[in-house]
Amino acid sequence: MKRIPIPVLLLVMLLLTIIGCSSSQQSANGGTGTSRTIETAKSESKHDVKLRIAWWGGQARHDYTLKLIELYQQQNPGVKIDTEYAGFDDYWKKLAPQAAANQLPDIIQMDISYLNQYSSKNQLEDLTELTSNGTLDVRSASAESIDSGRIGGKLYGIPLGVNAMGATFDAALLKQAGIASIPVNWTWSDLEQIAKQMKGQGKVLDHMRFDQFFPYYLRTQNQHYFSSDGTSLGYSDPQYFIDYFTMYLKWYDAGYMRNWDQESLTKLTPEENPVALGDGFMTMAWSNQFVTLQEAAKKSLSMIGLPGPNGKQGLYLKPTMLFSISKSSKQKTEAAKFISWFINDLEANKLINGDRGIPISAAVKEGLKPTLTEADQKVYDYVTWAQLNSSVMDPPDPPGSAEVSKLLRDMQEQILYRKLSVEEAAARFMKDANAILAKNKK
Repeated sequence: MKRIPIPVLLLVMLLLTIIGCSSSQQSANGGTGTSRTIETAKSESKHDVKLRIAWWGGQARHDYTLKLIELYQQQNPGVKIDTEYAGFDDYWKKLAPQAAANQLPDIIQMDISYLNQYSSKNQLEDLTELTSNGTLDVRSASAESIDSGRIGGKLYGIPLGVNAMGATFDAALLKQAGIASIPVNWTWSDLEQIAKQMKGQGKVLDHMRFDQFFPYYLRTQNQHYFSSDGTSLGYSDPQYFIDYFTMYLKWYDAGYMRNWDQESLTKLTPEENPVALGDGFMTMAWSNQFVTLQEAAKKSLSMIGLPGPNGKQGLYLKPTMLFSISKSSKQKTEAAKFISWFINDLEANKLINGDRGIPISAAVKEGLKPTLTEADQKVYDYVTWAQLNSSVMDPPDPPGSAEVSKLLRDMQEQILYRKLSVEEAAARFMKDANAILAKNKK
């Protein structure tokens, strides 16, 4: 008999062993193949779409957004979403190097003040086609809401909600001080008198954020923070700056606001707000912050429009935030599907609970009505009032606006610390801000 070479014999034995193992695995798995093959196939089919999403916010927003993403993945088992989130200031610091490296997340929570900056550098996708073909369904949203995400005719962001600035106050504290109510058409002089009266009760007015309320004041004076082309400030007379910050300094020196040393150390969370701490009677804030502030204060609060005169001219509705899709994304269609679900799904919006503003979808807004708490209803009522008592929002902030607002904060701080007179700060701000904006001119 012919002898079989040992190497061949070993090869035959190895093949028989593999076949035997394969048969055993098939039996254990219903005859469908090896467990390794099955698991690999499942893994590839389970997550054949991978997305990255980034947002800013506090812990409550992080928690419910993670739940939303988990829910979406359950409903769409072929999608895996990686998350990145931080507080507002840290968020933009982390996003900047990703943009420079062309590695932005697929879905980016975008603020209207940064929309122009990122879109002008060709870092955001124009969403017009995705909305036109229905992949990103905006049929239940008003044209005005959607247009707030447009720049130069291109759609770079979908608003997640709308809100308006307002004054949130503790009506019970005011009544204890003998202030029965605040007139609807109140003025800065009215606020000064209220603050003076409340100081006698040991209660302060929260500081007004520099980059929100100076622009509001300018609008009430028929002026604007930025020019229409974004290459300079929107006002040329420094007296507007002088008038506003002279008023602000007067109130600060009178003790109507808490010490700036204390203020500058806060991270502007609801829990740190003077109203929540019991030290303050009023804060100027966006309407979508009302519910979390009331929860932090653990008492009923109220809302009213901002002081005037010409409050209607100054007030405007604004997208709380937007979702944009990065130009570098390889999954633009899938990213659009997620955004569409986010703004149109009723159950998802029950989890959001107005934290990202009043929903832009009329159908969702109507569907949420039976679930509204008393605090939610106050926000809805205020935004409804603001729609009738406001003017058209200014265009999205131009490139360089973040640097200008940082400069404005520095000027305010130097005024409060008496390092600069109001007049000196007005001149320096106008000179340096115009230089910042001019260098961004195309």
